Amino acid sequence: MSPNMSLFSVNAVLILAADDSSRILAKYYSPPHAPANATANDFPGANPYPQLKDQKAFEKGLSEKTAKQNSDIILYDNRIVVFKMESDIMLYVVGGADENEILLYSVVLALRDSLNILLKNSVDKRTIVENYDLVSLAIDEIIDDGIVLETDPVIVASRVSKPPVQDISSVQGIDLSEEGLLKAWQFGKMKLGERLRQGL
Repeated sequence: MSPNMSLFSVNAVLILAADDSSRILAKYYSPPHAPANATANDFPGANPYPQLKDQKAFEKGLSEKTAKQNSDIILYDNRIVVFKMESDIMLYVVGGADENEILLYSVVLALRDSLNILLKNSVDKRTIVENYDLVSLAIDEIIDDGIVLETDPVIVASRVSKPPVQDISSVQGIDLSEEGLLKAWQFGKMKLGERLRQGL
């Protein structure tokens, strides 16, 4: 058993454009118990790319390296990176060099499959930008502070998806006219009077 065992296993989740390696969405994680100003040299598992400049350089190099690969798992910059290409985007999950590749691979598959469910099999750059909130929530449901919470895409999609339309339609039956508000006021006044009489 490793002495440094921790639930923290994901350093970053990246969604990059496949054509120009531009960032669409990126989340870098540090262990929740790491000091705020810790670096990867001081604290194992801390975010090795705290500055935006370092993150952009890492993402550009990663995109160049994976463009030539035909496998889904690589070792880059002393980190295990699992990735999947979907239409015109690349999904990346980055973990430490001693991390379990199967766990990281199940995370990238959960992300891909939950996005396919949420975005109705239209996972491309434009759709992700238009549904940025759903994509970000899906990532947050899968990973929290670098800790893998859920890898079942159906559960992730059900937690993130919008409420059903029939629930919203029941709110439309409320009468917000002057007469309706007056009736609501009188009903509330009557109930309050009854409660006060019961208390005395």
